[in-house]
Amino acid sequence: MNKFYALCGKFSVFGLLAAMMLASSISIFAQIGPGTGNIRLRDALDTDGDDKADFTVFRPSNNVWYTLKSGGGFSITNWGLASQDFMTPGDYDGDGKGDVSVWRDSTGAWYRLNSSNGTVVIENWGSPGDEPVARDYDGDGKTDHAIARRTAGDLVWWIFRSSDRGFTVVQWGLAGDYTAPGDYDGDGKFDVSVQRPGASASANSTFYTLRSSNQSLQTATWGLTNDLCVPGDYDGDGKTDYAVVREGSTPTAALQWYVLLSNGGVLFVPFGITGSDLNSQADYDGDGKTDIAVWRDTDSKFYFRRSIDGVINIVQWGSANDYPVASYDTH
Repeated sequence: MNKFYALCGKFSVFGLLAAMMLASSISIFAQIGPGTGNIRLRDALDTDGDDKADFTVFRPSNNVWYTLKSGGGFSITNWGLASQDFMTPGDYDGDGKGDVSVWRDSTGAWYRLNSSNGTVVIENWGSPGDEPVARDYDGDGKTDHAIARRTAGDLVWWIFRSSDRGFTVVQWGLAGDYTAPGDYDGDGKFDVSVQRPGASASANSTFYTLRSSNQSLQTATWGLTNDLCVPGDYDGDGKTDYAVVREGSTPTAALQWYVLLSNGGVLFVPFGITGSDLNSQADYDGDGKTDIAVWRDTDSKFYFRRSIDGVINIVQWGSANDYPVASYDTH
């Protein structure tokens, strides 16, 4: 399967249900204001710095990123190899703009283009078979290089901190779990988190999160085994919400979005088409909330539901067989 498409779905490895492995960190992170972690997630897709996610697609046929900027204009960047790389956008240089970045599975190397000065940066972090999970785990305003490694039945997170260029190793989850990093406690740092599938396709899945604020365990039973994990701050309170997308039984059936809001509410929205759409959730209207969104391969259009007013917006961008970069945060 194409590496870029693999990030839009799930890993096929399913482990037996077992107790969550306790985790420990070998570092103490710096602190910044609450709620900024989710803003940094938006910055990963905001290439022009206007506090709105931009529309970007990757074209496997020529290895080019095409970005339609919400502030006006567009960019074309040849970056990565479709057969080897995973899309890993992020604000690695801390300038408030998203940097074009990929992680190469064959070598474990990260390749990025800093938006602040146009510099090409190559970092080696990880090995073939790892999963890239780059987020801002230390709260310094920069995306950290990070991978999740499935080994000996466990899931081990290796985080290369941008704040001091040290590293943190956290054993959290089982090999059959799906990664689901997010700022679930709203302290401005991303938490390591996993979604554990149930014993069957119709069984409930459970999220296990290690809260960076106090190193405590947070759990939530939400969604079914075959649901796609689409974490985001859908209510704008500065905390990541547990969210899943459920595909319909036929190609023409609607996608079903189920969000367990951190403020205690529940959001259910049918949005998208099972057979043609890829999840592209992001904050496109700049209100601090994740917008439910898809990119439709059959007509090369982004469809997003503005959280600010519920209005459906449609943006033409890309061509058939492209991949929306926003799908990188789907697990």
